[in-house]
Amino acid sequence: MNTKVFATLFLAVFSVTLGVGLVVPFLPVYAHKLGATGLCIGFIFGAFSLSRTAFLPLFGRMSDIKGRKPFITTGLLGYFLVSIAFAFSESVEIFILIRFLQGIASAMILPVAQAYVGEITPAQKEGFTMGLFNMSLYAGLSLGPVVGGTVNDAFGIQASFVGMGLVSLLGFLLCLVLLPPRSKERPLVKHKLPVRYAILIRNRYICALFMFRLAYTTCIGIVWAFLPLLADSDFNLSSSSIGILVMLGVLTSGLLQTPMGLLADRFSKRVLIVVGGMVTAGAIFSFVYTEGFWGLFVANILFGIGGGIAIPAVMAMTVILGRHTESMGSIMGLLTMGHSLGMLVGPILAGLMMDAFRLELAFVVGAGVMGIGVCVALAFTSGFRSWAEGKGGWRD
Repeated sequence: MNTKVFATLFLAVFSVTLGVGLVVPFLPVYAHKLGATGLCIGFIFGAFSLSRTAFLPLFGRMSDIKGRKPFITTGLLGYFLVSIAFAFSESVEIFILIRFLQGIASAMILPVAQAYVGEITPAQKEGFTMGLFNMSLYAGLSLGPVVGGTVNDAFGIQASFVGMGLVSLLGFLLCLVLLPPRSKERPLVKHKLPVRYAILIRNRYICALFMFRLAYTTCIGIVWAFLPLLADSDFNLSSSSIGILVMLGVLTSGLLQTPMGLLADRFSKRVLIVVGGMVTAGAIFSFVYTEGFWGLFVANILFGIGGGIAIPAVMAMTVILGRHTESMGSIMGLLTMGHSLGMLVGPILAGLMMDAFRLELAFVVGAGVMGIGVCVALAFTSGFRSWAEGKGGWRD
């Protein structure tokens, strides 16, 4: 494995997700103070996922053809620009527009970086390598809310917007200087076109992982968009306390990425996905009955454990599929598209539940969606080991 490339991508993803963590958990409260309804808050989060979802298949496939570096660096620079734009916006409508543009930039970064790491991952170490790399994502997202909450309490959310821009700029400079020229990337050296999406979507394993990611991130979208509002309106918690709560779930998942990745390389990936999904469903349902900071504390830890068990196995399967099809960027784009759709559906669904009924009902719906994702994964990932060992045929 090319450790220089791995370390550069690790630091770049950490920097951009740190910036996201500085701001995103506090957007619902800030938008609510600007007069946003529950549905508008859902659209602020949904606009990001809508544009991201629309562009992910394009950027994933194009990175297989044109190389990873141009997309990663352009996305990081775009993140810097829209982050600064946040600091000068004071209306809900402008927030929605900026989040839409931020989603386009995001579509160029994480799935393309994950595809790059997948290309340099050694065989039989997919779970460990992707789990280790995912720590960059979870470390940034867990540290960000704590720092962002402190900055928000002391200086206001505009300072957090500027901070998000600066760390994104740092990630851009790292990739621009340290990543090798795109001509040396593996897909370009092979001079081979990736498998068409029309073929990829016929594979039941890809479909199963897509649906699981969709269900899981629907729950994340609900928690990220409306847990801060629940903590603020029902329990009157400070921004710092909200930041700690959001950090707990992400940090717990992050700490489990590497050990669960190692386990995924040695144990049934299917079992880990199902168990992690069931823990996640139970955790999000428990938000309905939590009371005060400590109740939310326990629920967030359980939510993090569920993701920490399942996601390394999901990513390991994804890398194996990408290697077999020689379409790593395309498959990462598809799976991240499921992630983005979940982040779109979750906040809007929760906003509708909040406006029509009560906020707590959104968490019940999230648990049901996660249960469906678990059932799909259980039904359609059987026989994956045999397929991966060559007993099944990709183009048959």
